[in-house]
Amino acid sequence: MHIGLIGLGRMGGNMRDRLRNAGHGVTGYDQNQEISDVPGIADLVAALPEQQRIVWVMVPAGEITDTVVAQVAEHMRAGDVIIDGGNSKFSDDTRRAAELGERGIGYVDAGVSGGIWGRENGYGLMVGGPDETIATLMPIFEALRPEGLAAEGFVHAGPVGAGHYAKMVHNGIEYGVMQAYAEGYEILAARDDLIDDVGAIFTAWQRGTVVRSWLLELLVKALNEDPDLDDIRGFVADSGEGRWTVQEAVERAVPAPVISAALFARFDSRQEDSPAMKAVAALRQQFGGHATKAAADG
Repeated sequence: MHIGLIGLGRMGGNMRDRLRNAGHGVTGYDQNQEISDVPGIADLVAALPEQQRIVWVMVPAGEITDTVVAQVAEHMRAGDVIIDGGNSKFSDDTRRAAELGERGIGYVDAGVSGGIWGRENGYGLMVGGPDETIATLMPIFEALRPEGLAAEGFVHAGPVGAGHYAKMVHNGIEYGVMQAYAEGYEILAARDDLIDDVGAIFTAWQRGTVVRSWLLELLVKALNEDPDLDDIRGFVADSGEGRWTVQEAVERAVPAPVISAALFARFDSRQEDSPAMKAVAALRQQFGGHATKAAADG
């Protein structure tokens, strides 16, 4: 097959390489012309096979995705397909599919996991869309997914929106798992009178233990490179999926204390001096005369 791919950053560029290595044609476009195959979106669509043009969009979620999808659609016709492989909110997929459907253009949402390692290891794929459209796209999905049993690296999760919904929950779980490893790291590091090598403990957990995982392997790699994490500031961003997972849990009355706490921990990481904790300290001083610490000068 021959598809267009828009967004050749850390994941998109590697996806282009993996698809080409599997024998597929890929015409890529990126605002950075040094890595782009064509100068513009119109040129990308024009380079695709006439019988059915397929364009995979791999750009940041929200307004940027809306803009790019609209620009691509201007050059497409009935029977063509747009795939959104970014981390869009599932409700945006429903709206886009309806808008494109009025023009006969197909739409598929694809949750993609694998990060910068996907080129070699393959990408976990969670897709949403009509059965017939998904069947047409299977050669592309087969090339991108990890080797081995298909069901362990690819799922047609349901209609449009289901792929990104599954990826949203996947990322919410990821928040919780990472936070658990992080808290374990801090507890171990706090007992430097007893624990000689925190990194060695995490390394030993990689085989035979119930907490082994790829995320654990990545933490071991990070600790090997920077044993005390001195080169990293404890500031953690969030890209939206964790928030949406918690919002869905609230809407569905589903208890999600671990994912919620992991999300709030990220918010806490961005505060140099928490206003909330200042208020708590002031209250303890007021009702109990408890000692407080003066604010730092400057």
